Amino acid sequence: MTADAAAKGIREHDTDGTITLVGAEEHPPYARPPLTKKLWAGGDEAKIWRGTAERDVELVLGRRIVELDLDGHRAVDDQGDEYTYEKLLLATGGHPRELEDADDDVVYFRTLDDYRTLRARAGAGTSFVVVGGGFIGSEIAAALKGAGSSVTMVFPDDAIGSRLFPAHLAKFVTEYYREQGVEVLTGETVASVRDGRLTTGSGRVLEADVVVAGLGIVPAVELAEAAGLPVDNGIVVDELGRAGDRDDVFAAGDVANFPILALGKNTRVEHEDHANSHGKAVGANMAGAGRPYDHLPFFYSDLFDLGYEAVGELDARLETLAELGDIHEQSVVYYLDGERRPRGVLLWNLFGRVDEARALIRAGEPVAPGALGERVR
Repeated sequence: MTADAAAKGIREHDTDGTITLVGAEEHPPYARPPLTKKLWAGGDEAKIWRGTAERDVELVLGRRIVELDLDGHRAVDDQGDEYTYEKLLLATGGHPRELEDADDDVVYFRTLDDYRTLRARAGAGTSFVVVGGGFIGSEIAAALKGAGSSVTMVFPDDAIGSRLFPAHLAKFVTEYYREQGVEVLTGETVASVRDGRLTTGSGRVLEADVVVAGLGIVPAVELAEAAGLPVDNGIVVDELGRAGDRDDVFAAGDVANFPILALGKNTRVEHEDHANSHGKAVGANMAGAGRPYDHLPFFYSDLFDLGYEAVGELDARLETLAELGDIHEQSVVYYLDGERRPRGVLLWNLFGRVDEARALIRAGEPVAPGALGERVR
């Protein structure tokens, strides 16, 4: 998605320059969120494609760049073909985190092919164990259960989303999943996975037709690191997306550790809105736009009949301030710094208010319970 968005940003400033996109997947760029959302609810797979080639982009698919010569403006792929360039974008994303002791049958969910694999197996009579209680784990567990499968979730935290949600909300979500028929095993690690048998750290053995892991990603920085670019939880870039104080090398999307101006810190974001907005902005800057990226990315999720939108820094370790309605309906949670200024906002079952939440974070003013309803609702 990031590479496609970058091509769009380039084309808005340079209609004639050549663009070559080298990608490891066999597929052209596509939207990833439907893989755990709309496609499971009857969405049309034909609608996920981004139409990258229509922007006069040469697609070289099923290839991986393995060597960069930054001074020589040269890249080499895994089949030995060479590419020369004037500007280079690294939109390498990340590798799924893997279990330490597991066979090759585990599906580390990330790609369209992973979706197709699970979709073909899902349904009544098929049992799945989903490892992970975070963003991907919770979404794919809901999708598989909605398709009629038997689903067990296993993760070491106390509740689903416990690193993201305040404790009361994480507990509610966990019980809600159990009410939907998902077996949720909290506080459990994975010791091994062999031939569909998952053994937990406590010695419990779970039998499954398919084991799926949704454990997040590790940023794919190997290429950048070998080329001598600065790496620290991703490829470090400036506000224009430039890497290593160079005007000809850029990074964007999941792999980029970028300055998030509204929060006064560097961070890395792994969600769709950032992939699109950062990719487009950095692509434009490659073509000479010279505009700092000052977007405050948001993300969203669907959990059975529940859903949320969120913006800014959501970390359960921060102090939170909640305006609670019926938790099945609408609630707002603010994540606060030491001066009670909002760093992030969670809009629970409340949609279309992201811009207002962004404005509150940018304003940097302390919030009080009496002002929440007036400010956001």
